[in-house]
Amino acid sequence: MPEPTEIRYDRIAKQLKITFDDGRHFELPAEFLRTQSPSAEVQGHSPAERKVVSGRRHVGIIGIEPVGNYAVRLIFDDLHDSGIFSWSYLHELGERQDGIWRAYLDELAEKGLSRDP
Repeated sequence: MPEPTEIRYDRIAKQLKITFDDGRHFELPAEFLRTQSPSAEVQGHSPAERKVVSGRRHVGIIGIEPVGNYAVRLIFDDLHDSGIFSWSYLHELGERQDGIWRAYLDELAEKGLSRDP
C-alpha cells in the first residue's frame, strides 16, 4: 500500500493535502474526512450501526498526530478525535472521493439532514 510522502493542512481551504509515494495527490476537505471518520462513533461496529454525520459544513482540523508508522489521528474543531486514519484508508478516500461524497449527499437528503449546523 502506498505511504504518504507529504501531509499538509491548508487552514484557509480546510483541506488535508496528501501526496503518496505512488505519485497520487489528494486534497481531502475536512468536512469529508469528518463525515467519513473511521471511528466507532461514526462507523459503528457493523455496517448497520453506521451513523450519518450532518451539520459539519464548516468543520476544520486543529491537530494531526502520527500513530505509529501507519496512520494519523485527526483532531477536528468540533472536538471529534477518535478516528485513526490509516494510510490505506486515506488513499482509498482520495481515490473514491467523488463517489463517497455523492453517496453521503444522497444519504443526507434521504434522511432530511443538512450539511449546515
